Parts: sequence; C-alpha cells; structure tokens
Amino acid sequence: MPKSKSNLIQSVDRALRILECFSRKESELGVTEIANRLDLHKSTTFGILNTLENRGYLCQNPENGKYKLGLKLFELGKLVEYGMDLRTSSLPYLKKLVDKYGETAHLAMRDGDQVIYIDKVEGEKAIKMSSQVGKRAYIYCTGVGKAVLAFMPEDNIKDIVKNIKFHKFTLNTITDLNELKLELEKIRKKRYCIDNEEIEVGLKCVAAPIMNYKNVSVGSISISGPTSRMNDERVDLISKDIKYVAVKISETLGYKMHCNN
Repeated sequence: MPKSKSNLIQSVDRALRILECFSRKESELGVTEIANRLDLHKSTTFGILNTLENRGYLCQNPENGKYKLGLKLFELGKLVEYGMDLRTSSLPYLKKLVDKYGETAHLAMRDGDQVIYIDKVEGEKAIKMSSQVGKRAYIYCTGVGKAVLAFMPEDNIKDIVKNIKFHKFTLNTITDLNELKLELEKIRKKRYCIDNEEIEVGLKCVAAPIMNYKNVSVGSISISGPTSRMNDERVDLISKDIKYVAVKISETLGYKMHCNN
C-alpha cells in the first residue's frame, strides 16, 4: 500500500526526482534545466546536485558544467542485478531441499551488517514463521545471519560485532560477545550453523554460507522447522545436504572449494 505523501521527506524526494530526470536521450542536464523541470529554485537544485555529486550519484562534465549519473548508481544497480541472479541460481536447489525434507528453505543475502531474506520456499510440513521475503534478519541470533557473519573478512566482523546491541529473544539467544566469537569459530570449522531456538521458541534452523570467488560470504541458505521434527539425526542429514547445496550455489559465483574447506 502506498505511503501517505505527508510522510515523505522533501529533500530526499527532491533528490530522487532529480535522479529520475536523466534518461538515455538526456544523459546530461544542467542546473537550470533541472530546476525548471521540477519547478525548484536554482539554489536549492544546485545544493542537491552538489550533495549527490559528493556522494558519487552524479558527476559533472568539466567542459559544459552539466551533470550526468555517477558510478555509485551503477554499483547499486549491480547489487540488485546480483541479488536477482543469486535468487535465480539458488531456487532449484532450495526446491530440492524442500521436496526432500518438507520444511521451509530460505535464501538470504548480506547487506552491510545485516542479512535480508530474498527468497523463501515452503514445504508441505512447513509451520508458520515470521520470516518473509524482503525482511531483514538479525546477524547474531539467526542461522542465515551467523552463517554469513562467520565467513566475512575479519575486519568486517570486528566492525559489526563491536556495534551489536544484543537482545534476548529466548533463553537460547546469544547475548555475550565472547560467546558469539566462540560460536563463529565453531561455524567456520563445521561450515554450517544451527539456530537452536535462538530467535523463536520451538524453531530450529540449519544454515550454510554462500561464498563468492574471493572466498567471502555474500549470503546463506537455511532449512527451518519445528524442534519436534528437527532432532539430532535429522539435523545431521540436513547439515550435509545444505553444505553441499551451498557449495553448488557458491560455484555459480566463481567460488572454488579447496581441500581444507
């Protein structure tokens, strides 16, 4: 449902409208052209253009002073494209896992210090859960989150964990930094992780990382089900399958598994 216009932030709305002025036919526009088109004061337009240029969303042609779209937009566009490619290549594998176990499969993608669910496939036995496509997941107490965090570059991990504000959702939620670090070490050794009722009572999840060609996690996949069905024997079977599937998806991103992995 569309948001009320009363909730819009005017400066952000104007900046986005400026970006939307550009097209293939009009790849370069001047300050006056943009101001007239959007019925804005020239000084206001120039201020927004200067901000967008400073952030890399626009760049200025030194010969004519006109602006054109910057590389930052290209970078963000590639992320969207990448996310869609990852979803397309992962879907057949997710469906096979769901067909085999009858539980819910998730695909998540890293976005800074969080992960976002970009796909979800439910099986015949699936129980209702709060996850949904487009929703962000906690990185320290969900299977998809921990699987991603464990295989990020060390500097990134340090930056993220020092800013985590731990919340205790269940009795099993990790709320201690040292405990989290130990958990990440275990995950790196096993190459999969378990969310044992850490975010939701009665729900257990097995997850594995999706790696890129740099051997860095970019996402994760998981199988989630009720603890009544996710006993140790079943978790062991799922963990083997989900690691295999995660590697196959990772290979589509250029990842090459080494013998010590």
